Amino acid sequence: MKISLLVVGKTMDSRLVALIDEYQQRLKHYISFEMVVIPELRNAKNMTMEQIKQSEGELILRAVTPATDVVLLDEHGHEYRSIELADYLQKKMSAGRDLMFVVGGAYGFSPAVYERANGKISLSQLTFSHQMIRLLFVEQLYRAMTILRGEPYHHE
Repeated sequence: MKISLLVVGKTMDSRLVALIDEYQQRLKHYISFEMVVIPELRNAKNMTMEQIKQSEGELILRAVTPATDVVLLDEHGHEYRSIELADYLQKKMSAGRDLMFVVGGAYGFSPAVYERANGKISLSQLTFSHQMIRLLFVEQLYRAMTILRGEPYHHE
């Protein structure tokens, strides 16, 4: 089983890149993980919000295989405490299917992406930049793996 994080556009802040890389390295001890980056759209300034969501949605759906469970990181998704997220991931891993979490573009997801999704998770009721969500997600994924192994990273 492989877990992926699909994102739209490169992470621009070198400090975030360094921290994301650190957690990706840590995750290698627990699971097969990769970050999949879809390039930002060209000429997006000349497109409407709906056209951008549609175009990004098509790129997202091309990156997903039929055998992959797709979970959107979405403000309207289910919120988990860290221990609950670990339990959720354990159940998904037990199912044996690849799991892809998706961070949409600035305007969210197209209806086609919502239709394809197997679930939605919200990392917080607060709003974060799409750049920061990448770091928050990989840290929470790492935290979940340490919880599942009974390691002392998480304190509750």
